[in-house]
Amino acid sequence: MFDKYIIDPATVANTGPADAPTGFSFTTKLGYYRGLGLSMIEDLKVSIDGEALPREAITFDEGEGPLTLDEMETAFDRRWPFGAPATITVALPGGFPAGEHKLSLQQRLRISYMPFPSFNNDEKVISL
Repeated sequence: MFDKYIIDPATVANTGPADAPTGFSFTTKLGYYRGLGLSMIEDLKVSIDGEALPREAITFDEGEGPLTLDEMETAFDRRWPFGAPATITVALPGGFPAGEHKLSLQQRLRISYMPFPSFNNDEKVISL
């Protein structure tokens, strides 16, 4: 629904030491018109140039502290409000690759009144 707003390309940055990045991060917004409990976010898939990054390398932080995707499954007391930015951090030795690359994010959301998951996708060309 709001797919074009999912990735904020201006926020993509490497994490860790400048001379030896350990990963990268970016902010994201929910691709659904209402807020959701974190346990209703079934999956977040991050890829660079079509190559999926491991699920275990991804953490999510809506402002209450980072969680792995597995930890989000039982985060029943935490919520991601509509329009609020959250930070996705990906452990990737060397950080985001230099040059121009396509960064993609897919959100798989469980919506209470839908009999199937909602898939929200965004892809932006990023140059670091």
